[in-house]
Amino acid sequence: MHVTGLALTPPPGAENNPRVTPELLASVLARYSRSNEGLGTILSRIDPADPEASIDRILRFVDYGHASIGGLTGGIAIAVDDISMWLAYKLFEIAQMADGQESSTRYIRLEPAGLPEPSELGLDGDLAVEWQAVMAAAFTAYESAAAALETLGRNEPERLRLPDSANPAVRNRLRKNFALDRARYFIPLATRTNLALVMSARMWAQTVRHLDSLPQVEARRAAAVLREELMKFSPRLMRHSTAEASFEKQALLDHETSLELGRQRLSTENLADEVWVKVDAEAPTFLPERQTVAEALRHRGNRYGWCGTAIRRMRVTFAWNNLAVAELRDLNRHRTGHRHTPLIQAGFYLPPEVDPAPHAALLERQQRLLRRLLEAGHPGTVYGLLLGSQTPFEHSTHADKFIYEAELRTGMGAHFRYAEHLSAALRAFYAQVPEAREWVSEGTAEPE
Repeated sequence: MHVTGLALTPPPGAENNPRVTPELLASVLARYSRSNEGLGTILSRIDPADPEASIDRILRFVDYGHASIGGLTGGIAIAVDDISMWLAYKLFEIAQMADGQESSTRYIRLEPAGLPEPSELGLDGDLAVEWQAVMAAAFTAYESAAAALETLGRNEPERLRLPDSANPAVRNRLRKNFALDRARYFIPLATRTNLALVMSARMWAQTVRHLDSLPQVEARRAAAVLREELMKFSPRLMRHSTAEASFEKQALLDHETSLELGRQRLSTENLADEVWVKVDAEAPTFLPERQTVAEALRHRGNRYGWCGTAIRRMRVTFAWNNLAVAELRDLNRHRTGHRHTPLIQAGFYLPPEVDPAPHAALLERQQRLLRRLLEAGHPGTVYGLLLGSQTPFEHSTHADKFIYEAELRTGMGAHFRYAEHLSAALRAFYAQVPEAREWVSEGTAEPE
């Protein structure tokens, strides 16, 4: 695991503008909101050679008691190399206000060398030996499936739904995407990945505190190295980023719930799709909604258009019983509202192009490994999952955000499985809001 903070430098056009550190920026803007001195007067108190003393002269913002001031540091960019896919998923879950990117299974062919040592995940003894054997077998299945799927795409190009205008380079890329998108379900969730996040010091402090409160040793190690790097950018706030009792207690309760559900539902059968959607458009009697759904949607030119109040005020909760971890990793990154999953294996998804029979022994062995981890109550149970592991997933948000997600995840270039899940959610949404159907641009996904 390696963490790198990226310090911004001004572009040429801003070379002569005032320069501040992240915490000095927060201090200046906090003072700016609490006085009528003007920005120039406040900036005149800055000693470029001693930003820490300048903060004290302007406003001791950490001691002021308002967390909102910590959000005035601007975005701090941090790149994290060689963490597990699970930890990357967890960071996106925790850091709800972050902008970020993770290495893609669509464009990068992963290798067994990407697996961490068991000790890095808190696994030891014969459990570690068995984990390594199962994960190595999973990668063998991934590699063989990817090769077979590329051959299938070459022999039956109609499966790729190639545009007529596609040149040889595009055809090769789409054939590779076709294969990797369908082989990825064998990839272990423990596989190393890279992640970059940008957020304020306030959100970084809360994220690190949350990581430090989790039972997984990888998360706590990440908290330590992130804190060390972030101290370069926001030393005052990062002193307040250690584990905290309420975070630790809720993390433990979440872990216990996942263990219980995991024991009850553990399976390698492909769960049939179920979707649940609840729409709540009720408004206060003293502030009724006067706009129609059609009027709220009809003026948009695409998914980035602005929706009216009839849609923005409408609450939507949607859930699937069997979201594969492969899809969870992306749908978990939609930041609005609240996302929830116990992250268990209630089934195992393989696409129609992959025959499950040759992989039955692998999945049976992987299930036995998970059973051992679950019975032991091991925090590292999550590292026994593969990207095909199916888990319940719920997302609560507002209708404008739900429609954006549905249009994005069914549109051109979307993964075929995203489109299946979101199309099902849209059908359930239309059953409750039929007037929206005409104005939502549901796509057919692919070619990737």
